[in-house]
Amino acid sequence: MGLFRFLSACQRFIVSLMASSVHVVRHGEVENPQKILYGRQPGWRLSQLGQEMAQVLGEWSKGIDLGALHVSPLQRAQESSAPIARVHKLEITTDERLIEAANVFEGKPFGVGDGALLKPSAWRHLWNPWKPSWGEPYIDQVDRMLAAVFAAHEASGGRDAICVSHQLPIWILRSAIEGRRMVHDPRKRQCSLASVTTVHFDNDDMITGISYSEPARHLLPTKAR
Repeated sequence: MGLFRFLSACQRFIVSLMASSVHVVRHGEVENPQKILYGRQPGWRLSQLGQEMAQVLGEWSKGIDLGALHVSPLQRAQESSAPIARVHKLEITTDERLIEAANVFEGKPFGVGDGALLKPSAWRHLWNPWKPSWGEPYIDQVDRMLAAVFAAHEASGGRDAICVSHQLPIWILRSAIEGRRMVHDPRKRQCSLASVTTVHFDNDDMITGISYSEPARHLLPTKAR
């Protein structure tokens, strides 16, 4: 019985080594001195610090046996993925399902403490935080992000995959997998710039869990660490 248990443990260990993951990466810092809620608008590029974060992501990715790189169509995500693509000599696959969440406040100043939500013109959009009423429904974000993650997992051919996306869709994906409610305080999302939320799969292509890391933590503002 002892030998049987030992061999079973060895088998489970070997299986765990064969299992793969999809690393869902948030893009680096964007050049945005006016604190605009850029959302899905085109043309928002990485700042100099964001470019440094992208280079860190490229270095971090050297430890991954990467089989697929799927990226949001938005410029900041494409720029964040470029060093990873160079390291692994992989083509970037653009996946529209990894795009930022839609938001009715897109294009407007939306910095912390600027009072944007106190303006009467905003109130009609704020009646239902569970949906939410001001943007893309959470359930729609879950559906498209899960589909994108499974597509990248399948495309990786049994190796790891990377998806580059945006804070809110990544957080909502994680919340769904971990069984949390969708409504939340945006200030408490664990999804910093250039962070990695990893979705783990077993050999039956079932999700087994989530882990989180911050390869560019040393580049984050002190208050964000």
